[in-house]
Amino acid sequence: MTGTPMAAPPPTTPPAGTPSSSRPGGLPPVAGLPSAGQPGGPPSAGQPAGLPSAGGLPTGARRPALPSAVALPSAGTRPAGVRKRWVVAGVLAVLVALLAGVSLGPVSLPPGSVAAELLNLIPGVHLDSGLTEREIAIVTELRLPRVVLGLLVGGLLALAGGCYQGVFRNPLADPYLLGVAAGAGLAVTAVIALGGAGRQGAISGLPLTIPLAAFVGSLLAVTMTYLLGAAGGRSRSPAMLILAGVAVSAFLSAGQTYLLQRHSDSIQPVYSWLLGRLATAGWHDVLLVLPYAALTTVVVLLHRRELDVLAVGDDEARSLGLHPQRSRYLLIAAASLGTAAAVSATGLIGFVGIIVPHTVRLLAGSSYRVILPLSLLFGAAFLALTDVVARTAAAPAEVPIGVVTALLGGPFFVLVLRTARRVLT
Repeated sequence: MTGTPMAAPPPTTPPAGTPSSSRPGGLPPVAGLPSAGQPGGPPSAGQPAGLPSAGGLPTGARRPALPSAVALPSAGTRPAGVRKRWVVAGVLAVLVALLAGVSLGPVSLPPGSVAAELLNLIPGVHLDSGLTEREIAIVTELRLPRVVLGLLVGGLLALAGGCYQGVFRNPLADPYLLGVAAGAGLAVTAVIALGGAGRQGAISGLPLTIPLAAFVGSLLAVTMTYLLGAAGGRSRSPAMLILAGVAVSAFLSAGQTYLLQRHSDSIQPVYSWLLGRLATAGWHDVLLVLPYAALTTVVVLLHRRELDVLAVGDDEARSLGLHPQRSRYLLIAAASLGTAAAVSATGLIGFVGIIVPHTVRLLAGSSYRVILPLSLLFGAAFLALTDVVARTAAAPAEVPIGVVTALLGGPFFVLVLRTARRVLT
């Protein structure tokens, strides 16, 4: 009796994740593609199409990529080694500016002797500088406080400019263009005029009320500018903020001019201070500005990473756990405090806050983690060297430092305006 042949068993599908040796036909898995049943891969046997897989995504659907805005804060930065080299270059620029500022003037001194005398200020160092007692007095009592104050003011103005540009997301933001300097100047003029103090008692000595009044004036000015610039809502352009700053600055300058004319007998010498001047700087001025400079620098640099997050937008910043408005208010207050201290000590010095941050951005990248520290260093060196030009270009007369920065900053601002014309339209 012949037996009936048995039917072949039906083919079975190997379970998901089976090694290639047991796959049908011995086909190896394709590199880079997910296996069946894995998130983003083809559906496994018995899994209906369109239902979520283990990864929580519909079968066959692509996994959504992270928003590109999250990666924006690091865009435009240079490698870490390049950034460190620029930091070293900034420190060297400050040292060169310090040496040049103390050495050059109506009475030029040998740089080597000046360097030795500066090292003698370090406790425990005793070097023979070869300078006479009169020349040592020129170095330590006249030029050194002037240069140190110039370094502090230049660093503060550049740091404030970079901070304002990040807070307002506006490449043209600057303490001078936003009306912050004009607000501080009006407050200082009002305190001097209404208090009846003269030049020597109020500006050269810098009582405590002067920087505080300048701080209040600068905060009021930047608030007015921000409210006027925000009148257009979300559709406002960066140009609106600058136009608002120009309007606020003109209004505050008119009030300042009125006070100067009304009290011309008591504050006539303040006119030269309004143009920016370091000629009367002393150690008292340095010691009074130093705490404000330290506080501004610490607050801004500690929160500089938040500016990179704010650059991608408020919604993304909130998703990353940041409070945008709180960060803006804190940084605006810190930058305004630094601007107020600078204006109260040296008067109105414009364009430092736009020249230096833009130059740093071209050299070291667009991350504010790098822009702000380098702006502090290069801004200090820039203003100290500008002061050297101011006191030697027309020797024995002295050109106000604000005039020199305006001559440099005007063409630079036009260049930045042409570069940013797409943003402003």
